[in-house]
Amino acid sequence: MMPTYYDPDIRAAKLVDLPVLRRLTEHASILDSEMYCTRDTVGVHGALISGGLWSRDHYTIVGKAHKQMIAGQIRIHPADHLAQIVFVAPSVEEGDDNTPLLNLVDALALVAGRRGAHMLTAEVDELSPLFTTLRTANFAVYARQELWRAGLPLAGETTRFQPVTLTRETGDDAFDIQLLYSSIVPRLVQPVVVPPPDCEGWVYRENGQVRGYITVSEGKNGIYVVPFLHPDIGTEQVAAVLAGALNALPRPEKRPITVCVRRYQDWLDTALTMLGFEMCGQQAVMVRHIAAGVRHAAYPSLAQVLDTLPAAARTPTQRLIKTIRPLQPGEAVTPQWNVG
Repeated sequence: MMPTYYDPDIRAAKLVDLPVLRRLTEHASILDSEMYCTRDTVGVHGALISGGLWSRDHYTIVGKAHKQMIAGQIRIHPADHLAQIVFVAPSVEEGDDNTPLLNLVDALALVAGRRGAHMLTAEVDELSPLFTTLRTANFAVYARQELWRAGLPLAGETTRFQPVTLTRETGDDAFDIQLLYSSIVPRLVQPVVVPPPDCEGWVYRENGQVRGYITVSEGKNGIYVVPFLHPDIGTEQVAAVLAGALNALPRPEKRPITVCVRRYQDWLDTALTMLGFEMCGQQAVMVRHIAAGVRHAAYPSLAQVLDTLPAAARTPTQRLIKTIRPLQPGEAVTPQWNVG
């Protein structure tokens, strides 16, 4: 008996879909670490209401593929041509058929491409079945990162290192921050791990030079920190800089604090351990390119263009040019207008 195939029916979510979305997101996989650590991501109240079904930078889709209801959401950063998968639902378990989820990811990529994004990213647990599914969906690993979380209260740990005073980021710091960013982050990863657009930035200077930049995202459920620190800074100084950033936050002892450390800065692990942080997760930053590269035009020479024309389309002058050769002594010139 021939198998039966079903075309996916996936569309933009509407208000009438809220009951379905509520049910689906109870078993969703959150692929945006910043949102997961700062906002309530339990069911529809987090992943949907915090970003909205539709907004300037969020887009939610829902539908059915292979007789299974599916839903997903992306967050778009138009200035960076980057789209981040917020969640996919339902989550896939080991041994499950991942075909509906593959259809969902393709639909999210299509939505992101139509809204101007060139790349679609997801932060995935390296040991989860979803990692294999995204590899099947043409995602590639661009970076790996660790999530470190501190137990509460944290204030007693941070005071051990005489916290350094940091300054809030201003427009005048943009160039220096960019130089620091370019010197720390590998070139391949730079378009992917850009700081969130709605985060708060803190700058650390040594002798007038920017040696550190720390982004902080806050939510009612936690604080998410991403440090960019120059490798020349000593371990205890790193701990003091991180402590200074945490002390600048309102009520840091009241909410869980998560620090995201990417592998190219794994030397920060020692300083985090000194501050009382413990590693709570390892993730892969996966990327799917959803826009074809622009090919630069190659302009052939006139002789190449003429060679590609059929003989019947050539003008008499073009055919004459093809027949010109050096004259022999005493030879008369005989035009060859109709040689062809």
